[in-house]
Amino acid sequence: MNGYVTVIGGVNMDISAALTAPFVPADSVPGRVTLGCGGVARNIAHNLRLMGHDVKFVSVFGGETFGEMCWRECQAIDLDLTLSERCEGMRNGLYLCVNDQTGDMIAAVADTDIISHITPEFLEARIPAINESTLVIADTNISTEALQYLIDHCTAPLVIDTVSTAKAPRIIKALQQSEKKSLNSLKLNLQEAQAVTHCATAKEAADRLTAMGVEQVYITLGSDGVYCSDGTRHEHLKAIPSRVINTTGAGDAFIAGVAHARMQDIPFPDCAQTGLKAAHATLLSLQTVNPEIMNYLN
Repeated sequence: MNGYVTVIGGVNMDISAALTAPFVPADSVPGRVTLGCGGVARNIAHNLRLMGHDVKFVSVFGGETFGEMCWRECQAIDLDLTLSERCEGMRNGLYLCVNDQTGDMIAAVADTDIISHITPEFLEARIPAINESTLVIADTNISTEALQYLIDHCTAPLVIDTVSTAKAPRIIKALQQSEKKSLNSLKLNLQEAQAVTHCATAKEAADRLTAMGVEQVYITLGSDGVYCSDGTRHEHLKAIPSRVINTTGAGDAFIAGVAHARMQDIPFPDCAQTGLKAAHATLLSLQTVNPEIMNYLN
């Protein structure tokens, strides 16, 4: 496939703390704190740029220092920001996470109120360009109403990343309220899948989701790999053994890898193998997006 990918959703200033000693509640712990541009949709877009794709990024940036920093960082990696907007007087999205010394997350806080500016009306003004895309990816940082608008009006294949257990129900509600009642692809982790389907296993959750109208389901299972289903084919792909340095961003890299494979006409569910390679690359990096990710995809 040729053409561009449109990615819609959050852009945050990430404040990440990696502990170098065991976590002790209510106490100061030695570690390394880093500051950088992140957000699920932005991370997906960044990975796709590193994979060589043209990407239109649709988001809202704050009018303060963090918003300016994120805008410039997105420009520096050649994301097309013509469909994005600066919101003067608004604070940019912020994401704060603390990882233990093994790289696993202890806790995180997302302050993303600015994303409420991505409304159905905001998307309607941009839908002609969105529909020229080869593939569209959105995250559930945007509202249920915005997700429903995309389901009903996006003519390109639409892929949704559920982000978190708190935000995953938005896509289920949007799908149920939509006119189309169908969605090309949905990526969740097991905890998110369980939260929205009330099913115990990945297979049960995938069966429930395909019955709801999701054509392709990818349920990531951490070190156990990924479970893929389109209602007919069911595949459990094993993860690539990794020396985990940082788990943040691995899910974002996975869906970027799937999109990269689909843009090369690699069919479902084989495209998930590229996603696992991309996730593997991210687990080996201190950064949320591994700048050397293409070295792991061949």
